[in-house]
Amino acid sequence: MTDGILGKAATMEIPIHGNGEAGQLPEDDGLEQDLQQVMVSGPNLNETSIVSGGYGGSGDGLIPTGSGRHPSHNATPSGPGDEVARGIAGEKFDIVKKWGINTYKCTKQLLSERFGRGSRTVDLELELQIELLRETKRKYESVLQLGRALTAHLYSLLQTQHALGDAFADLSQKSPELQEEFGYNAETQKLLCKNGETLLGAVNFFVSSINTLVTKTMEDTLMTVKQYEAARLEYDAYRTDLEELSLGPRDAGTRGRLESAQATFQAHRDKYEKLRGDVAIKLKFLEENKIKVMHKQLLLFHNAVSAYFAGNQKQLEQTLQQFNIKLRPPGAEKPSWLEEQ
Repeated sequence: MTDGILGKAATMEIPIHGNGEAGQLPEDDGLEQDLQQVMVSGPNLNETSIVSGGYGGSGDGLIPTGSGRHPSHNATPSGPGDEVARGIAGEKFDIVKKWGINTYKCTKQLLSERFGRGSRTVDLELELQIELLRETKRKYESVLQLGRALTAHLYSLLQTQHALGDAFADLSQKSPELQEEFGYNAETQKLLCKNGETLLGAVNFFVSSINTLVTKTMEDTLMTVKQYEAARLEYDAYRTDLEELSLGPRDAGTRGRLESAQATFQAHRDKYEKLRGDVAIKLKFLEENKIKVMHKQLLLFHNAVSAYFAGNQKQLEQTLQQFNIKLRPPGAEKPSWLEEQ
């Protein structure tokens, strides 16, 4: 009955068989993180379709449970406010109930997968791309850290060269017998500082672009990946639930439960497939954007560093002009004089 519903294009169900690793699960940090991910998104009790300004101000809206409490003979008839409060309380109870059921099913599915007693839906090509993205992000984060370290060292070098040039210039004025020697050394440090400031501007632009790529573009895609992975877990949880019901006895009671489970499963399947498509699209655009950004930034970095160490001031300045980078005057805020147009 469920063959047509459970069919999945471009995905497969991977059975997970136990191999004696269950005893190692308490040490599995990944399991703990996944369980935390399942639990982290609690029910949003602030969103209800009934709005009441008086809810939460007192205990009047609480609905007592149980049959042991009888209304007093002096109780006044319920007003519209009491009805609204009861409606809000009932709606929030339903939200918590649905969240609890969903969390239970997802936790059960997750543990079943980890203990080798269940199956999970796998899109091999997409998961390979996701893993590649996570690895790429780690490597780019390392480049970003090294780039920031380089800018700090360059800034420190510039400060030293500024001070050394000033010292040489001062000694040139006060040492007539060494005036020429101190003078051209002061000019050399001044030139090195100017080129260093230009290089620092280029490196800062490079670091800023890498930072945007890693912390904004890649992170945005990975947020969608997390939503997709959560939807995959829900999808498999409700798929398993539907399969178990389908194998059970058929009577009037189970028929209604089966239809309800079928509708719920379909909703989670639609959500999963939508997010799978969203992830595929974002991965495609991310790859295109990454190539475009890095082609420009690596060319900038290479040209600027090469010109600096070759002592080619003209080429260094042309590199900044090529990439529309202009420098702030010396004395601007640490750590650079970079200003992107």
